[in-house]
Amino acid sequence: MPDHIHLLVDIPPRISVSNFMGYLKGKSSLMIFEHHANLKYKFGSKTFWATGYYVSTVGLNEATIRKYIREQENEDIMKDKLTKKEFVNPFKGLLK
Repeated sequence: MPDHIHLLVDIPPRISVSNFMGYLKGKSSLMIFEHHANLKYKFGSKTFWATGYYVSTVGLNEATIRKYIREQENEDIMKDKLTKKEFVNPFKGLLK
């Protein structure tokens, strides 16, 4: 997504969620800055990711969550195409 990501990961029980997220955010930001040097100027202090994250266990809903993640981009694209703004005044010329 343009402003966030969805991940479905399987973390071994011996690794805490906070350690995993710290490693993931740290290494990925270094890799992103390495491949996209121009972002270093935009994010000079290397605070690329937001400070928090949301975590939930999957359990029996794994298929539902996988489907949600796969279809989320298409849903957002469709929402972007819908607009409430009228670009053409449908009443122009009717009122005198």
